Amino acid sequence: MPGMTIAEKILSEHSGKEARAGDIVFCDVDFMVVPDSTGIFTVRSFKEMEGKKVCDPNKIMFVFDHCSPPPNQHIANMQKYERDFVLSQGVILAEGGEGVCHQLAVEKGYASAGKLVVGADSHTCTYGAVGAFATGVGATDMAATMISGKNWFKVPETIRVNLKNDLPAGCTAKDIILTVIGKIGAEGGNYKAFEFYGDYFEKCTLDDRMTIANMVVEMGGKTGFTCFSGLGIQADEDAVYCETVEIDLAEVVPCVAKPHTVDNWAPVSEVAGKPINYAFIGSCTNGRFEDLKAAADILRGGKLARGVRLLVVPASKDILLRAADEGVLKDLVDAGAAVFTPSCAACVGTHGGVPADGETVLSTTNRNFKGRMGNPNADIYLVSPMTLAASCLTGVITDPRPYVKE
Repeated sequence: MPGMTIAEKILSEHSGKEARAGDIVFCDVDFMVVPDSTGIFTVRSFKEMEGKKVCDPNKIMFVFDHCSPPPNQHIANMQKYERDFVLSQGVILAEGGEGVCHQLAVEKGYASAGKLVVGADSHTCTYGAVGAFATGVGATDMAATMISGKNWFKVPETIRVNLKNDLPAGCTAKDIILTVIGKIGAEGGNYKAFEFYGDYFEKCTLDDRMTIANMVVEMGGKTGFTCFSGLGIQADEDAVYCETVEIDLAEVVPCVAKPHTVDNWAPVSEVAGKPINYAFIGSCTNGRFEDLKAAADILRGGKLARGVRLLVVPASKDILLRAADEGVLKDLVDAGAAVFTPSCAACVGTHGGVPADGETVLSTTNRNFKGRMGNPNADIYLVSPMTLAASCLTGVITDPRPYVKE
C-alpha cells in the first residue's frame, strides 16, 4: 500500500481503522470551538436533540468574538442565551475581549499536531499551522459532536503545494496565499486537504503559517497543513496526492484580491493609484502581533493621508498587551489609527467598522464578497498589512516595497 498523507494519518488514528481518501470514517474528536455567531444555533440544536450534558466540558470552548462587545439588544440577548448554556454545562468560556476563537485555540494550546478539531466556523482550518486536522462544521453537526464526542468525515484527497526559493523583501505570507488562491481558484480545492512544503516554512514564523493555513478554505479546502521539520506529524514520502502545484516565491509580488472574489488576483502594480477611504487590520488572518508591527514599522512617524481612516483590531488580548508593551499600538495610534476590542470586528460585518456606500476598503481579512464587511455597496480589496500601511500614508493603493525599512 502507498504511504499516507497527513489527513489520512490523523483520521486513521481517530477512527481506529485505516482511512484512505474517499473513505467515510467515524472519529473521536479532540476539541470543539464554538463562536458566538453560530453558538445560538448550536445550543438550540443541542436542546432539540434532547442533549442533557456535553461529552466533556474540557473539550469545548465557546468564544464571544464575532459580535463583541454586543452592539445592540438583540445580540446581547443572543449572547446571554449562549452564556447561560455555557455556565450550566461548565465548558470553557472566552468572554468578549479575549480575542478571536481561532487565535485563542492556538495560543492556549487546544489545537496541536495530530489533533482532530472541529469548529462552528469555516476558518477553523487555521489550526493546520500547528499540525491539527481542523475543519469547520455546521451548528447541527457541532451539537451532535458536543453530545457524543464523535463525528463522521469523508477522508479528503490532498493537494500538495511546493514553494521554492526565497520570498522577496516587502512580500508576506498574505501575498503567498493570495497568489496560491489566484492560481488554484476559489473552487479549485473543494473538499481537498492541502499540504504546503518548502524551505520557507523552516524560516517563517507561526504567525506566517497561520495566515496561510487560515485561507485554504477560500479555495474550498477542508483542511490544510503548513509542513516543516518541527511540525510533529509528517506525511509519508510515498503519500499519494491528487494534484501538485508549484509556486516560485522569487516571483511573488505584493498583490491584492480585487472585488468581489478572493481569487480575483492582481499585482498591486495593476491597481496602484486607486484612492482608498478605509483600511482594516485584524481578523483571524492578519490580526497577529507581527501583522500589527509590520504596519506600525511603515506608519511610524507618519500620518494617515487626509480622508483615510484606519481601524486596528488585535486578534487576542495577549496580542493587544504585547503591542502596547512594545510601542506598536502607540505608533499606530500616533499615525491616526483607531483601536478596537480584540475580536472579529469589521471582518464579518456584524459589528463596528462597516464601510459606507461607494467606499474603497483595504482589508487584511480573508473574504471580500459583496456585503462581507456589512455593506454590499463597498469595494473590498484584500491585502497584506504592509500594503495596507503604505496605502494609508499615500491615500491610494501603493506598493509597500519602497516603504519597508531594514
